[in-house]
Amino acid sequence: MFVIIVGGGKVGAHLARLLSRGGKRVLLVEERRDLCAELTRELDGVRVLQGSGCDPRLLEQAAVREADAVAAVTGTDEVNLVVAGLARAEFGVRRVIARVNDPKHLWLFTPKLGVDVALNQADILAHLIAEEMSLGEMITLLKLRKGEYSLVEEKVHPHSVAAGRSLADLALPAESVVAAVIRGGRLIVPRGNLVFEPGDEVLALAHAREIPKLSALLGAPQVA
Repeated sequence: MFVIIVGGGKVGAHLARLLSRGGKRVLLVEERRDLCAELTRELDGVRVLQGSGCDPRLLEQAAVREADAVAAVTGTDEVNLVVAGLARAEFGVRRVIARVNDPKHLWLFTPKLGVDVALNQADILAHLIAEEMSLGEMITLLKLRKGEYSLVEEKVHPHSVAAGRSLADLALPAESVVAAVIRGGRLIVPRGNLVFEPGDEVLALAHAREIPKLSALLGAPQVA
């Protein structure tokens, strides 16, 4: 697998290192000449090319037409969007991933503009922090099909509808499914006879309109 990474900052360098160690062929594009020299010394097995990822001629030089994936991970959203557009529209790269630095720009990073996957660092970090806080509310881990479905997590409240009941006896919302249960650090593949215990971490896939119903089953009873 051949991957081109545009942006040699901390994110790009770390990604290049991980992919290279995983046996991928990696080329890293970075505009700053002094940083290129440093990256060349530090990243064994990674080819570093100095120049702008927004330059079609440089991308041609990087053999972008042979790339299986392009990751635009610079610190500038405008640059990442241009790189993604070129990779997809001009060179037909099959998989294009772009970093979103400012969450306000997320709406621009769509498949129409060449982005298959937009990684919003601020949003990902916020969700991870919220998860570690264990505040008891349902947490959205991942959105699918433009937010139509979500992978969510919630702990079973001791006084919830689900506590002490089996999966088969629980009337789950129509467009939802329990994917896994984490109990005492152990992952359980759910079957119909699984009985929910207080403190169970439930991972479920649900349609956006079903999430409130699912939360009502797993979470704390609503006080009138």
